[in-house]
Amino acid sequence: MCADIVHDHSAEAIRERLEDTNEASYLRDWIYGGIDGAVTTFAIVSGVIGADLSIKIILILGAANIVADGFSMAASNYTGTKAENEEFDRIRAHEDRQIDRDPLGEIREIREIYRAKGFEGKDLERAVSIITSDRKLWVDTMMTEEYGLPMQERSSVKAAIGTFIAFLLCGLVPLFPYLILQAPDTRMLANILCISLTGLTFFVIGSIKARWSLISWWRSGVETLAIGLGAAGIAYGIGYLLKGLI
Repeated sequence: MCADIVHDHSAEAIRERLEDTNEASYLRDWIYGGIDGAVTTFAIVSGVIGADLSIKIILILGAANIVADGFSMAASNYTGTKAENEEFDRIRAHEDRQIDRDPLGEIREIREIYRAKGFEGKDLERAVSIITSDRKLWVDTMMTEEYGLPMQERSSVKAAIGTFIAFLLCGLVPLFPYLILQAPDTRMLANILCISLTGLTFFVIGSIKARWSLISWWRSGVETLAIGLGAAGIAYGIGYLLKGLI
């Protein structure tokens, strides 16, 4: 947890930490992909089990879900991340033009931003002078202070790949028992293994997520486990209620 981390405050260590903060994080893409892959595939398996259909149908629907839904989620993440980057570039170009068109007005904006931070008198004017003397720093400051945008630009390709791989890996977990236990007399064992392995996957994903959170690892794991089992329970119930229609 963050509260347990003790930083090295040497000049070199500080520089390394500051450099690391400039690297974009793709954690959310892996987490979303992993949880969604496990949840949706487990829900499909649960629905088929509830409807008392064959293992072959479990494998067919599960495989189709992993490929199609995984690709769809990755494509959506790619499009969304690309749109964020395009918006960032548009706003940056706008601020760059504003400096050309009305530099005095943009200087006043910087002055008011730092006045709100508590700068006064000569300190305020010196801060304004330093920032506005470097055009990149000037625009960067406007991006973060005026629009609240992070300076790390995330790769839409890396975001999509991370989502798809996590979806694929975690989505295969509920199907694995039915790949190795296809005999009719092993179906109950396959069901138990499916629930156990998928539940463990949910808990592990939640526990790993807690590394970047103030929530304890076990609480985050239980929360993610509850979400996954809840989705599976709904799917099982629907499959059970509708099995008479098939």
